[in-house]
Amino acid sequence: MWATRLNAVLLRPWAKPLIFLLALLPLASLIYGAAADTLGANPAEALIRSTGDWTLRLLCLALAITPLRQMAGLVALARLRRMLGLFTFFYGVLHFLCFAWLDMGLDVAAIVADLPKRPFILVGSLALLLMLPLALTSFNRAIKALGAARWQALHKAVYAVVLLALLHFFWMRAGKNDFAEWSVYAAVVAVLMGWRLWQRFAR
Repeated sequence: MWATRLNAVLLRPWAKPLIFLLALLPLASLIYGAAADTLGANPAEALIRSTGDWTLRLLCLALAITPLRQMAGLVALARLRRMLGLFTFFYGVLHFLCFAWLDMGLDVAAIVADLPKRPFILVGSLALLLMLPLALTSFNRAIKALGAARWQALHKAVYAVVLLALLHFFWMRAGKNDFAEWSVYAAVVAVLMGWRLWQRFAR
């Protein structure tokens, strides 16, 4: 019964604009924090970390749509998947730009030279590059141009993206020997990926 009601709400014309605005709230909070100087002793680190956190959170939300749709009957969630995927890429780009600007001063040569020295930056950059073709093909004309089978095969790269993002986060935390938050994300991803593997073998 609750699934039917929630599907009805998600199908309302205002549902997608509302989710769009909610997805912008983290950015608005960071902009306000930077303007009001409430981001703590190290605002640059706060901006870099927060945009990275929201990239991973939205990526997990996008991956959770299919299990929720099939297990809970929330079929209307499918209309939000593309938007959540694009917001994931958006926050990923913001994360990289914050690092490139606030940490590296937009020095391209320094960024390139830093890649082999700090592997977590390398895998993070690779995850962002893998998200680029997914974002560029997240519209109906791209699906028609590629064909449904090739489009679906291309968008399976999201699984590589989430694993690289987890590795990126793990190596970031390794320096501080603090894996508590990472463990939560790893558990969520393990459940989402495990469900997909179970479905594949069940078929």
